[in-house]
Amino acid sequence: MQDNPHFKIVDSVSDLAPTQWDELVPNDYPFLKHAFLSALENCGCLGERTGWFPRHMTAVDPRGRLLGAVPCYLKTNSYGEYVFDWSWAGAFERHGIAYYPKFVCAIPFTPATGPRVLVAGKGDDGEFSAALVDAVVAEAVRLRVSGVHWLFVDKDQAERMRGQAHLIRLGCQFHWSNSGYQSFDDYLGCLSAKKRKNIRHERRRVAQSGLKIDTFPGTELTEADWSGVHSLYAGNANRRGGYPYFTEEFFQTIGQTMPNQTLVTIARDGKRRVGAAICLRSMTDLFGRHWGAADRYDSLHFEVCYYRGIEYCIQHGLTRFDPGAQGEHKLSRGFLPTLTYSAHWLAHAGFHGAVADFLERESPAVESYARELAEHSPYRSDSSVPNAS
Repeated sequence: MQDNPHFKIVDSVSDLAPTQWDELVPNDYPFLKHAFLSALENCGCLGERTGWFPRHMTAVDPRGRLLGAVPCYLKTNSYGEYVFDWSWAGAFERHGIAYYPKFVCAIPFTPATGPRVLVAGKGDDGEFSAALVDAVVAEAVRLRVSGVHWLFVDKDQAERMRGQAHLIRLGCQFHWSNSGYQSFDDYLGCLSAKKRKNIRHERRRVAQSGLKIDTFPGTELTEADWSGVHSLYAGNANRRGGYPYFTEEFFQTIGQTMPNQTLVTIARDGKRRVGAAICLRSMTDLFGRHWGAADRYDSLHFEVCYYRGIEYCIQHGLTRFDPGAQGEHKLSRGFLPTLTYSAHWLAHAGFHGAVADFLERESPAVESYARELAEHSPYRSDSSVPNAS
């Protein structure tokens, strides 16, 4: 346990020293970097517009130095979370109990697994992390919110939270793993002949379309480029019935403040931008986040969002590529089913028990779904690709 920590809520990460905050973030995980979270707060992504209000839990020593933190938000809705609890909210409403506000410990609008409890140094035996979790729950009790929801926590963290009276919920995404490939063709060689042929056919179609496709670090994009990228992203969100949570200013800001972690792939038809995808990276992982296209081009989505990302991972020695939520179509392109975890604490004892009963039935179904999909792996049985997890 860290010496004499003082727990307090901070309403803006911008009020904390960037160097102290970033020292807590392992593996250069991009979505918890000070630059990313402060851009969310300062560029119009949070607040009344989207219903996310920062209430970060921090722990400081007697000298005021940051010892630990939890990214925490007071939520007035369930949008932008990707762990869908609308049925829980509806059940609360039918019984005349307020479900909102609630606490959400997560990265806004970002379904990417990663750390949610940050601790300074490498000597924490779990006691200090547990104290931070307890501090968040205590704040929820003080504010009389309905519960605390930790979204896309890593498996080990989820298991520790199970021991702190949290309910664990499973989800399933599709991730790609780098098995030491030397080239994209090396990767293709591990696939079945049918899948390999299909991917080559898709890439050939894009190559023959005449589009020019390039990947840039965020700092190499002009204001006009960012405006075009944001327009494509917002258009895609609107067409799919979603909401463009991220502002153009946010994209421009992280491009400048996180130059080594922000990548943008742009497809042009002549001078016209017709497709774009934004990725962020840690020291070991690539995360595909936002995509948009102006027109329908055969296989362009697969090229820009998947194949270029796989090539980048191979070229730069990254071990994993998380291209985003959902999408069984990713399986045939080498992305295997991967379980995700969230942890939930509900203040109302009756509903806590009801959700526990629901999860006892849902979790085996999710595990069965992932196993069934894994049986349809696109990789050759004699390849060295690891099984899905």
